[in-house]
Amino acid sequence: MIRVGIGYDLHRLVRGRPFILAGIRLQAKRGELAYSDGDVLAHAVCDALLGASALGDIGSLFPPSDERWKDADSMRMLASVYDLVRERGWNLVNLDCIVNCEEPRILDYRDEIRANLARVLRTEADRIFVKGKTGEGVGKVGKGRAVQVWATCLLDNPEKEA
Repeated sequence: MIRVGIGYDLHRLVRGRPFILAGIRLQAKRGELAYSDGDVLAHAVCDALLGASALGDIGSLFPPSDERWKDADSMRMLASVYDLVRERGWNLVNLDCIVNCEEPRILDYRDEIRANLARVLRTEADRIFVKGKTGEGVGKVGKGRAVQVWATCLLDNPEKEA
């Protein structure tokens, strides 16, 4: 059986916070405002994996009302999500992501981002791709006040029949 999942996340950008994607601090004037560390890419990937495996969403597993998740490392959250997905027999076939922000340039960090996601998801980097887009000056993203990410994954489970 195969399943597709889609994840989405958006965070405002503010001064005084680090800009983190896939656990990597990128050089930027502003960082994500969030209850956790704000890693918008890790959050979107969590939701894609959870959606494909029908195991919930990031908010139900890591509610912001729970003090344990204050400033939490989102890559540890992603590792926990993937452990849950794997326990149910699902395997990652591929992951495709779009990061929409004005700065930093994602291309400058793409290989490192892909490698870090692959490490946490215990797979090869060639199963993961990350594209950077800009808001072309339109909306909150285009004005540099927000970052958003879409993530799509394909999972298979050889133990389940379609």
